[in-house]
Amino acid sequence: MKLLRRTFLHLAAGAAAFPVVSGSAWAQAYPTRPVRVLEGFGSGSSADLAARLIGHWPSEGMRQHFVIENRPGAGSNVAAEAVARAAPDGYTLLTCVTANAINATLYEKLNFNFIRDIAPVAGLLRMSLVVLVNPSLAAKTLPEFIAYAKDNPRKVNIAVPGNGSGPHVAGELFKMMAGINIVNVPIAAQRPRSLT
Repeated sequence: MKLLRRTFLHLAAGAAAFPVVSGSAWAQAYPTRPVRVLEGFGSGSSADLAARLIGHWPSEGMRQHFVIENRPGAGSNVAAEAVARAAPDGYTLLTCVTANAINATLYEKLNFNFIRDIAPVAGLLRMSLVVLVNPSLAAKTLPEFIAYAKDNPRKVNIAVPGNGSGPHVAGELFKMMAGINIVNVPIAAQRPRSLT
C-alpha cells in the first residue's frame, strides 16, 4: 500500500503528539487526599522537627494536608516497615535518616529490604554532627579534647540518641580515628530525673 505524503505527515504528527495528549488526559492531580509522612524517632527529635517544618511547605503549596505521624521504635525500623508495607501510591511517605541506611547492616532480620522496598523521592536537608563539651572541661579545642580523652580512658562519656543511630556510628568512627576510649551513653535509654 502506497502512503500519500499528507497521510504520512498526519500519522507522524499524531504519533508524536500521542504520548503528550494521553499523558495529560489520563494524569491525575496529586495529592487528592491527605498524605501521611511517617517519622521514626518520636516527638521532639530532630527528625520530627525537620519533618514538621518541611511538611508545612507542601501542605500550603499543594493545598492538601501532609500529616506528620510519629512511629518511633527499633531505630526507625517501625516507621520504615510501615511505609514499605503501605500501598505504593505516594500517600505514605517516610522521613529517612542516616539510621535507616545503618539499620540495613545492623539488623540481621528485617521484615523489609530498605533498598528494594523504599524509593527515594527528594533530599530534604543535611545535618552536621559536632562535638560539644562542658565549659568546665579543660579542653577547649578538638586536639586538647583528644589528648584529655587519651589521658583519661573510659572516664569521658559521649551522649548519643541510641545504639545504631547516626551520632552513635559517627562517635564510634571518631573513637577509632582518634585512638581514644570514651563511653557511649544512649540518652534514649536514660530515665528522666525527678525535678523534686
